[in-house]
Amino acid sequence: MSNAVDLVNFEKREARYIEITRKYGSETMGTFSKIFGEVVMALEEKPQDILGMTFHALELHNKAKGQFFTPYPICQLMARIIAGSAEDMQKAIAERGFMLAQEPAVGSGAMIVALAEAILEAGFNYQQLLHVTAVDIDPRAVHMAYIQFSLLHIPATVIVGDSRTMRFREEWHTMAHVMGGWSAKLRQASNNAGAGVVERAIPVPVPRRAPVVAGGPAAPTHGPDAPVIERNGQLRLF
Repeated sequence: MSNAVDLVNFEKREARYIEITRKYGSETMGTFSKIFGEVVMALEEKPQDILGMTFHALELHNKAKGQFFTPYPICQLMARIIAGSAEDMQKAIAERGFMLAQEPAVGSGAMIVALAEAILEAGFNYQQLLHVTAVDIDPRAVHMAYIQFSLLHIPATVIVGDSRTMRFREEWHTMAHVMGGWSAKLRQASNNAGAGVVERAIPVPVPRRAPVVAGGPAAPTHGPDAPVIERNGQLRLF
């Protein structure tokens, strides 16, 4: 999925793919394809955290390190609270052209999937009007989030790294990010901010692990494309 659009990382990821496939026979590789087809059909049916639910059902999460993913119905409730009304979203879009969401501990991406669902329910096309920057310290979580965001065509940069120490080491750009020209859009937003465009930000007490949603531009965290994640953990609504 990455190599279809991300030429910068193509060679490294292609080599990694070949290295992995050598461990399995053709029958197992065929099973992987069938599993992927089931994931596609599950997300075609409705937005949901199908990979996160499976991850927990198989008890693959790291309980010792406190790795527990928020159930999707709770994410839906939190996302609707954070997203606000259709009028709130319209104001943010009118001011900056799009919304930004920042998730410092993305897990399998349930909060962002629920946020995209809430934006769609309000009558807006998240595929054109939302950009996500998401981070997780566990590469498995990043890969799950990347797959689900890609299949739902959410413009996003998903990063392997530690939001607490602000150390990042690998970026995954979804197809929607690349096809939508979001690198240029975010650079332009950053330039507008540097030219004196004021961002309106309202601190709100939202539940832990909620994404940060903002209507305006922010500075990059890792490279020129990604918006900043607050160092102090402050959450912002538009």
